[in-house]
Amino acid sequence: MDQNKRMETMKRIRMFQIILVFVLAGTSLFAQERQKVAQTGFQFLSIISDARAAGMAGAVNTIPLGSSSLFFNPAVLTEISGFIDMSASQNQWISDIKHNAFSLAVKPESGKYGVIGISVQSVDYGEVLGTVVDASNPEGYMDIGVIEPTALAVGIGYAKSLSDRFSVGTQIRWVKQDLGSSIVPSATDDSTTQKVLNELTPVAFDFGTLFKTGIKSLAFGMSIRNFSNDIKYADEGFQLPLVFTIGASMDMMDLFEISGPEQSLYLSVDATHYRSHPEQLIIGLDYTFMSLLSIRTGYVTSNDEDGLNFGMGISYFGLTFDYAYTPFGLFDKVQRMTIRFAM
Repeated sequence: MDQNKRMETMKRIRMFQIILVFVLAGTSLFAQERQKVAQTGFQFLSIISDARAAGMAGAVNTIPLGSSSLFFNPAVLTEISGFIDMSASQNQWISDIKHNAFSLAVKPESGKYGVIGISVQSVDYGEVLGTVVDASNPEGYMDIGVIEPTALAVGIGYAKSLSDRFSVGTQIRWVKQDLGSSIVPSATDDSTTQKVLNELTPVAFDFGTLFKTGIKSLAFGMSIRNFSNDIKYADEGFQLPLVFTIGASMDMMDLFEISGPEQSLYLSVDATHYRSHPEQLIIGLDYTFMSLLSIRTGYVTSNDEDGLNFGMGISYFGLTFDYAYTPFGLFDKVQRMTIRFAM
């Protein structure tokens, strides 16, 4: 009996060591801070709309989110337990900008042929007063009316378990951003002007992997999101907000023998490398009691205004409501809500 206890203790210590090594490896990414400014566009693709993910500050690279995994790591789609899973999210972003997201995934034959899903993201930027340079006006500009910028991304993804421990996933997305029109000098005659539509429709690719170690619930994952060719509105080209993420997660309740009601406490750690800003380390916690009530928190480094996040969720008969609250410094707060359904 004592021998079994010693072996169990050694296993727990080994798991703690693995998690510690991963955290230290992630923090090494931040040893040298780089200046990355104005290298990407279409930043709405980097904004989190899903409330459960936001409650954990986005540390969900290996956390099962149902069809919402398409927005983070498509390989985790394989963790869907039922035949169908869908979610709808609304994000009340700063400056009255509204982000909406929808996802749907289907897992036929219990995943024998993989999992297929679709994702939609849309952004309403509200109304913006448009102006053009006008030297004849004492104020130096002329009003051209109201501009209503919009953005949209529609994707289709696929994930497959190659073994009971390893899964891969990918997604291709058609992305559109419309910033209205502008008046510029004619290319052939500087004395005349022409109207130019500021609209681009690039294609983006996402890739991901998920590896279950077999040590309790410990899992590792990797994802690359928003891979694209160079695009440009006028003269200078740019790319979509490419981000590389490695992450690990584990139900910490696996380390303890606790009797009583079913409960879980997932610790998730992600390290991210961005094209457009310094690297970040993200840590998230998700405590769930009897698959009914969840309480979440998360913290992200190298963010000026929104480092700490909070969230909660309520589930009943396949229907889940998630809410996230993010204090946003000078920008007040950000609130996100998600409704999920699975069967």
